[in-house]
Amino acid sequence: MAEKQSKWKIFTAGIIRENPVLRLVLGCCSALAITTTVTGALGMGLSMTFVLVCSNIVISALRKVIPDKVHLPCYIVIIATFVTVVDMVLHAYMADLYQTLGVFLALIVVNCIILGRAEMFACKHTVVESALDGLGMGLGYILTMFLMSSVREIIGSGSWLGIQLLPEGLDKFTLMNQAPGGFFVFGCLMALCIWIERKTNHPIERKTCGEVLLEDQDAAKANDAEGGADQ
Repeated sequence: MAEKQSKWKIFTAGIIRENPVLRLVLGCCSALAITTTVTGALGMGLSMTFVLVCSNIVISALRKVIPDKVHLPCYIVIIATFVTVVDMVLHAYMADLYQTLGVFLALIVVNCIILGRAEMFACKHTVVESALDGLGMGLGYILTMFLMSSVREIIGSGSWLGIQLLPEGLDKFTLMNQAPGGFFVFGCLMALCIWIERKTNHPIERKTCGEVLLEDQDAAKANDAEGGADQ
């Protein structure tokens, strides 16, 4: 039962407690640029989630094979492979969405969310745990994109997924579809996430760079000790 709870905690961490955009503040460029429409936001979220889950699985499966000195270039090659698959599929079957995402689709390769989870989680955990982590982080990203785009599209354009919601004359807040509007909605959602965190008494675990470095060194020593014992 403890193992199931542990996996459930891994899966749910990225939704609110460690939401990649609102709590870890990663991948903000795409979150601010693509959230002018719900369609584009969901397309970006699903593309990101696919790449995140698949790259986490492959990196975790190869974590004992990839040399430490070249792990970052290897991660980028793996991620770029899945981004290329998404790029080709969208270009072939969803041309309008492909045009909407534009350069931000290719920039998934160097997105901090994917590289961060590869470096901090996938290379240190099993395939199943890495897949759950990627799926949870992806769902948290999709949820954030959906909420931001819904607010910005309704207030900025008066519509939602092509459905006109506001009568003529009340849909002229075009500022919401520009950079200031994106930052405003982003800040409001961050404040809401912090409020939920405090109310549920589940604060995000914050560590300094020194603490992370010491943990990595301890893990390396433990692995060396296990290797010596096996021999």
